[in-house]
Amino acid sequence: MHPLEPDEPTAVGPYRLLGRLGSGGMGRVYVGRSAGGRTVAVKVVHPHFALDEEFRARFRREVEAARRVGGQWTAPVLDADPEAALPWVATGYAAGPSLTEAVRDAGPLPEHSARVLGAGLAEALAHVHALGLVHRDVKPSNVLLTLDGPRLIDFGIARATDGTASLTSTGVSIGSPGYMAPEQILGKAATGAADVFSLGASLVYAATGEPPFAGDTSAALLYKVVHEEPDLGALSGELRDLAAACLAKDAAARPAPAEVARRLAPAGAAPLVAAGWLPGPLVERVSRSAVRLLDLEAKGDGAGGAAASGPVSFAGPAVGVFGPPDASYGAGGPGAAVPPTPLPRGGPADARPSPVPPSPAATPPGKVSLSVAATTAPGTPDGRGRRVSCTVALAVAGALAAVLVGSAFLFDVLPGSGAGGDGSAGKRPPAATGDASDSDGLVPKRYLGKWRGKASAQDGLVALGTFDVTIRQVTKAGERVGTVTQTDLIGGTCVDVLTLTSATEKRLALKAVGATSNGGGCSQAAHTVWLRPVGSELQYTSEDPKAGDPEARLRRVRG
Repeated sequence: MHPLEPDEPTAVGPYRLLGRLGSGGMGRVYVGRSAGGRTVAVKVVHPHFALDEEFRARFRREVEAARRVGGQWTAPVLDADPEAALPWVATGYAAGPSLTEAVRDAGPLPEHSARVLGAGLAEALAHVHALGLVHRDVKPSNVLLTLDGPRLIDFGIARATDGTASLTSTGVSIGSPGYMAPEQILGKAATGAADVFSLGASLVYAATGEPPFAGDTSAALLYKVVHEEPDLGALSGELRDLAAACLAKDAAARPAPAEVARRLAPAGAAPLVAAGWLPGPLVERVSRSAVRLLDLEAKGDGAGGAAASGPVSFAGPAVGVFGPPDASYGAGGPGAAVPPTPLPRGGPADARPSPVPPSPAATPPGKVSLSVAATTAPGTPDGRGRRVSCTVALAVAGALAAVLVGSAFLFDVLPGSGAGGDGSAGKRPPAATGDASDSDGLVPKRYLGKWRGKASAQDGLVALGTFDVTIRQVTKAGERVGTVTQTDLIGGTCVDVLTLTSATEKRLALKAVGATSNGGGCSQAAHTVWLRPVGSELQYTSEDPKAGDPEARLRRVRG
């Protein structure tokens, strides 16, 4: 979660905003709190969509359809305002990483966890299909892993952009190429069988760490989905057979969601979730996230009531699929963002936001405040509501206890507790020699830490997704100084290792080369990267012609 920027709203509708979770092609995602104490995820659309009447009509229809979804293993739509100056929708907040994040950071799920994941998602799809709805965008970034089971999110909301002038003018279609069913790619009507195909592809990714179809470009991925057999990796036994059945080219040959759920969990997913379904590292991660949420709340106490909604600053129109709140979507991008002027609810189309920057007085800093609430949604007849509440409470209590007894390794905050993996934890680098401007090493302090931003290539013509750059201290040129992790628009990642060439206050010169752990779709070629301060941000430029000379404007995430 990122703090609110000065030009971001502190409230949307009746929800007080606590921080920004992420950003995608459709808009930004915030975590908020209702007056009654319920934590929600609030999605606010980009201004260029708000000016499109066709988008508003689609958004209205998709929100109404999504409101009908309320079964287990989903994040329900709680509230929305399609007529607002910037339309928004609020859904139940699910405390946990996306499947994309979890696999990227911790590797494939154990077989037991993968089976529970598949069973829960299949049960969710069975419920959705029984309502006459089709999700049409099941993929790892739309699956959240919580202590109380998987959650399938974004029911149709992203489809509001499908066919609008704002999107189709770019020539980019909605969808995630490696997870779309062949019939979707061929332009045929999507039925529930398309969701089953996407479920099978997501299951392969969860269990093996790799998607069943790989390619360097969207076109290559689309071709492979339609014409080639999936790569099921190390999957074996029943899980392999079931994944292969879900990935059948013929939609009629795929099993129904209810059959998938029965084969993975004959007694249902709920008992398996209740017994504990996530591996230890993921349980720890979710618990730490809960502690951070409580810490954010504590810092906001006494800050007063929520201020009225202010202008929302967005970077230039982004093209992609509106994803969940994960690290795949960094905030901001190259160039200055021009915030729109908010209008009263339901204003006429010709009076909607115009790109006129407000005066500083009109954009007060976004304050972050939160109040601890023990309330929860009423329990269902089977007691699930109460069990969810208790599980989360136990997770938070456990994580708080870890902090109180000094488990500082969870937060990496003790002096010398670096996580470089080189045996240097606890050691202070010797004083620099040469032209160091920082007594602790060669790298000036202003560069150190973690940075994130939207990246592009070919002079901004091609969106590359998000760059996460980490810079640490070194004592001589030629040492490993950090990494660059690129997360593309469909959730794939590539990592470059950075070594220091030279360092001054005005510029870092770095050599980058692909990490040995990268998949086949990543370039391993050595290239040059420069980092240059621009105010409180860093400008990332590179000389890498094969990749279109990527560049990015980076904001500090952690110093």
